[in-house]
Amino acid sequence: MNAIRKLGQGYWTRMLSVIGFGLLGVLGAIWLWRLFEAVDLGVPPVYVASSVAVLFMAGVGLVLWWFAGWSERSVDFLVATEGEMKKVNWSTRREIVGSTLVVIAITLVISAFCWIWDFAFSTLFVWMRVLDMRS
Repeated sequence: MNAIRKLGQGYWTRMLSVIGFGLLGVLGAIWLWRLFEAVDLGVPPVYVASSVAVLFMAGVGLVLWWFAGWSERSVDFLVATEGEMKKVNWSTRREIVGSTLVVIAITLVISAFCWIWDFAFSTLFVWMRVLDMRS
């Protein structure tokens, strides 16, 4: 096979997957760099650390190239994922704002309810001398 499988299909799903996994790869390379900075193999540690980090990033790059461009199963999955995401019925801004306000209101009501009962029981227990509030 000389070309990327299904070129042009699932573009955004592929690109965002590669960006996300690439970012994880960069963070892994930074971690490896810091891990190997203190290794003494008879050469300056910066050479060891940079070599390990570059080899790791090359491996990550090859895996990502294979995953997003060559592997039949993963490419088909990414293309199908983008197709399914286009079918999703996304909520409007008005629906999201309304739902968020309902959640905030219910949270405040439940908080007030819990505070009232906590205050009532603590007052009762202080009156019954079960609790001592002189702290």
